[in-house]
Amino acid sequence: MEKLPFGTQRILELLPHRPPMLMIDRVVELGENYVRAEKLISASEPVLGGHFPGNPIFPGVLIIEAMAQAAGIWAALSSPTLREKLSVLAGIDGARFRKQVVPGDTLVLEARALAARSKLIKIEAKATVHGEIVAEAQIMAAFVPKTEGGER
Repeated sequence: MEKLPFGTQRILELLPHRPPMLMIDRVVELGENYVRAEKLISASEPVLGGHFPGNPIFPGVLIIEAMAQAAGIWAALSSPTLREKLSVLAGIDGARFRKQVVPGDTLVLEARALAARSKLIKIEAKATVHGEIVAEAQIMAAFVPKTEGGER
């Protein structure tokens, strides 16, 4: 079992993402079919300089990405076979954005596997701030072979 909580160094070992696209700062809970992670929203986030300057709001699409990355961490830790593959977004259903996320907020990301196979995972995800849901969605990811240099 993985020692919790763990931070960026271990996350970098599990996910192919790198800053500024790495959306997970810490993993705080891990279960048989779920993960809970955190993303600290800083005023220095690169995207906030251009996303409503003077009234920065963390983009909903990046909240979806953060929820998907949390699920990717769960998948990588639940199966050595999946760790050797690249998970790519395959679908988003029922996405809802309930509240704005702003600098100073901590996103708590929860992803629960609804179905997992060797080539596809379907998760139910939600993001909360101070215990209130700010976003939720069902996300599907496909597992594909890793390639060098983006070749197919």
